[in-house]
Amino acid sequence: MTEYRIEHDTMGEVKVPVDALWRAQTQRAVENFPISGRGLEATQIRAMGLLKAACAQVNKDRGLLSEEKANAIIAAAKEIAEGKHDAEFPIDVFQTGSGTSSNMNTNEVIASLCAKAGVDVHPNDDVNMGQSSNDTFPTATHVAATEAAVTDLIPGLKVLHASLAKKAKEWEQVVKSGRTHLMDAVPVTLGQEFAGYARQIEAGIERIEATLPRLGELPIGGTAVGTGLNTPADFGGKVVAELVNLTDVKELRECVNHFEAQAARDGLVEFSGAMRTVAVSLNKIANDIRWMGSGPLTGLAEIHLPDLQPGSSIMPGKVNPVLCETATQVAAQVIGNDAGVAFAGSQGAFELNVFIPMMARNVLESARLLANTSRVFAERLVDGIEPNTERMKTLAESSPSIVTPLNSAIGYENAAKVAKTALKEGKTIRQTVIDLGFVDGEKLTEEELDKRLDVLAMCNTDRDK
Repeated sequence: MTEYRIEHDTMGEVKVPVDALWRAQTQRAVENFPISGRGLEATQIRAMGLLKAACAQVNKDRGLLSEEKANAIIAAAKEIAEGKHDAEFPIDVFQTGSGTSSNMNTNEVIASLCAKAGVDVHPNDDVNMGQSSNDTFPTATHVAATEAAVTDLIPGLKVLHASLAKKAKEWEQVVKSGRTHLMDAVPVTLGQEFAGYARQIEAGIERIEATLPRLGELPIGGTAVGTGLNTPADFGGKVVAELVNLTDVKELRECVNHFEAQAARDGLVEFSGAMRTVAVSLNKIANDIRWMGSGPLTGLAEIHLPDLQPGSSIMPGKVNPVLCETATQVAAQVIGNDAGVAFAGSQGAFELNVFIPMMARNVLESARLLANTSRVFAERLVDGIEPNTERMKTLAESSPSIVTPLNSAIGYENAAKVAKTALKEGKTIRQTVIDLGFVDGEKLTEEELDKRLDVLAMCNTDRDK
């Protein structure tokens, strides 16, 4: 049987588990919101700890908080930021939309840690000094999101970009059939396809980086409604400076306008939208690679994917493109997360948006999923792909679309006749051109025919340099 202690808040007595570091307001929230069984992302808890440490330092420097109290708060807050007390944050992500419950959860845990260290601090009067949930929770959200982008997501995407770009270089002379509408088209090189994938990821990095000036804007100092009531005018700027020191994330800055920064979450919406685009790119890349690796006998079998694990509990020897499937599932999740963020962002009313916990969870989850997937996809899949060079060349040369360079020599209609005849009779394009009498020694010689049907030359690889 769980043992309890009695805690008090302005609404009266509350039973709290005896060993818990949280107090009355957190316990009320635990009981009020048994919704999803999912709490805040660990990165959000870290950001809350960093923010409380920064605020305590500024209040100490201004002489508003005693050195003893401030030092105790800072030490406790840094322990939270280090992940030592994540289990003390039990509140469901689907809670009060301002994040007040989680802000008070942080204040209470810090106060309890201070008490354990022999320093009596008040959750509201001391830990929350100069702050409101309405500026602290969104500030922590933007700190967490910006830090995730700079230290995890962008580096992860750079790993994937480098892997794809390396393969593009390796395979720049490996010719294969192009495909449009999933039907045979004129040839490309495998390197050209992978160069396209690399550019998609590179552009995704650029999109993420472009959001940072808005994502890094922090509303701290605005308190309840953006006016800065009960806090010094320079509080926000000084706290942001402390946060930059604590995180080494230079993109953090005080918001341009506190009313915008508290009433709207457009920076999060923009960041989420950029991640959605990255997810769309990742899905396309994973699907193409899955198609090229399909087989081994009845699919395209143009490339061999690394054998990572058995693929079936009933079919012996079967191996599946598991990381392609992982990537496409992640893409679906990120796109879904963005839909939630976009709707939530539209729901701000007057001086506050009250969908912030859900937005924070979606954005931070998306960043984590994309970062991890990018690294794993690169290191365990892309780096180990082996091209089936001869099969790709054979397929490219057998495609009826390679008749296209003959348009200017024999005309579009005659070229179409060649393609249809070759397919019907099971002959090569070259042999069909000869059989139909189009090699006349004037408009088209055999030497010219061979030159026009050179599948690698059709790829115009010189244009890529």
